[in-house]
Amino acid sequence: MPVGRTLFGGSPYLGVFLRVGERTALAPPSISASLERELERVLGVTTVRTTVDDSEVVGALVAGNSRGFVVGDLLDSVERKALEAVARVTVVRHRLNAMGNNVLANDSGALVHVEFSNEAVASIERALGVPVERGTVAGLATVGMAGIATNKGVVLHPKATEGEAAKVREVLGVPVHRSSANFGVPVVGACLVANSRGVLVGRPTTPVEIVHIQEGLGILD
Repeated sequence: MPVGRTLFGGSPYLGVFLRVGERTALAPPSISASLERELERVLGVTTVRTTVDDSEVVGALVAGNSRGFVVGDLLDSVERKALEAVARVTVVRHRLNAMGNNVLANDSGALVHVEFSNEAVASIERALGVPVERGTVAGLATVGMAGIATNKGVVLHPKATEGEAAKVREVLGVPVHRSSANFGVPVVGACLVANSRGVLVGRPTTPVEIVHIQEGLGILD
């Protein structure tokens, strides 16, 4: 099955703790063995355990695509080695250091927080190898929380405007849909993780929400 419903340590906010790509999932060391198996079964990935800046909210602090990761602040040598075993790592020094919350990216483009400096935008472009545009989703500048993107589709906050959706579609080059998750939570990027093969949602996510998310990400049973 390409869809799973689960919790991370009792929390339905999977996207806060996990960062998933096409081949690898980054997860905190506290991930349970059962959730690690679920990640690998549903998404077809290998799990790499690490903290980021000595924190377990890996999904909130790391953004990336198949070409590389962007992180804020400094990593220690052990954390950097763990990330570099997966992809190239670029540290973007900016006060908006929660890159996972502030960057919505796939292998075609990235939308980022409107307050990123020109230098930060250029660093993200080089790191991910894609065009980068500033923007909002549902008026929120924390676009990585307000959306979830793969190479097949994007799901946005249900109150994303037509103009915002059109910009995401243009920048990331894939179809865009809207949905909530976790029984009505609009910040879908905080609630789930996905790649082109599957999606894991927080356990409270309803069947109707799952259908919308599957459609948006192009994930079929």
